[in-house]
Amino acid sequence: MNPYVPILILMGIGAVLALGGVAASAIIGPKRYNRAKLDSYECGIEPTPHAVGGGRLPIKYYLVAMTFIVFDIEVVFLYPWAVDFTTLATFGLVAMLAFLALITVPFVYEWRRGGFDWV
Repeated sequence: MNPYVPILILMGIGAVLALGGVAASAIIGPKRYNRAKLDSYECGIEPTPHAVGGGRLPIKYYLVAMTFIVFDIEVVFLYPWAVDFTTLATFGLVAMLAFLALITVPFVYEWRRGGFDWV
C-alpha cells in the first residue's frame, strides 16, 4: 500500500466535512433577510461615510498586528529548536542565533514607533 493513501483519505474526510458544513448551513440556516441584516455592521452604530481619500487609521492597529505575527513566528520556530536542541548541535545554535538576530529588526522598529506603549 502506498504510504500517501492515509493522508489522501484524511484530506478527503476533511474536504467532505468542510463542504458538508457549508452545505448544511445553507440548507438549514434561517433565510429571513431584511435591511438591517444586509447592511454593513460597525459595532452597533450606523455606518458612516469614509473620509476623503479613504481616511487614515492610527499606526497602533498595524503595530499590534505586527507584534502578534512576530511573536507567533518566533514561537513557531523556537519551540521545535528547544525540543530537539541536543540533536541540532552547533548548526542549530548558529541558525537560531541568526534567526534571533533577524527577528530583532521588527522589534526594534516597533519599539521606536511606540508599539509597546500601551497607555
